[in-house]
Amino acid sequence: MPLRPPRAILFDLDGTLADTAPDLAAAANFLRSERGLDAAPYETLRPVASAGARGLIGAALGIHPGDEQYEALRVRFLDRYQANMTTHSRLFDSIPELLAGLEGRGIAWGIVTNKAARFTDALAPQIGLGHAACIVSGDTTPHPKPHPAPLLEAAKRLQLAPEDCWYVGDDLRDIQAGKAAGMPTVAAAWGYCGHTEPASWDADALLHAPLQILELLA
Repeated sequence: MPLRPPRAILFDLDGTLADTAPDLAAAANFLRSERGLDAAPYETLRPVASAGARGLIGAALGIHPGDEQYEALRVRFLDRYQANMTTHSRLFDSIPELLAGLEGRGIAWGIVTNKAARFTDALAPQIGLGHAACIVSGDTTPHPKPHPAPLLEAAKRLQLAPEDCWYVGDDLRDIQAGKAAGMPTVAAAWGYCGHTEPASWDADALLHAPLQILELLA
């Protein structure tokens, strides 16, 4: 079935608009280096980059929320990441063309991410996303994704009904959040995608390159 034409398209940040995994992985490997361990392979860390500290500390050190050492490591990880978060991060290829294409069609675009505002507010303008129509971070509302609250907040800021917005993301929780908010959903298979197959997420569309979004609008 064709998707309802959007008045706005909302995007996840890490793994959807921006390739931030190199800097996130570097922060995780910094924790390993402090323990005298060799760096974990990038190929091991990249798929979990969208899960932030929880995913990366788990993959790098096998330590998870609830473990005794986790909270101190989380703080150390985030501080290290904040100091180096624009070293290698960049927009995915063709994202600038995609956003220009949306603007040329009169379609607003915004960001809804689980990344905390202390990172999002600094990172977005430095990598070319400072002109987003709205930015909702992981601590903007009381509940992060997969709860629909951040997406509903973004629609509210854009003064649009949720069903007039698409949500595009590279993680299962993005699709779950979009569906819970009543938005058409697009799985970004060019992103990190965790350890599950995007085809299994039941998104309304599954795309393998950013510019395919413009094809959906044709």
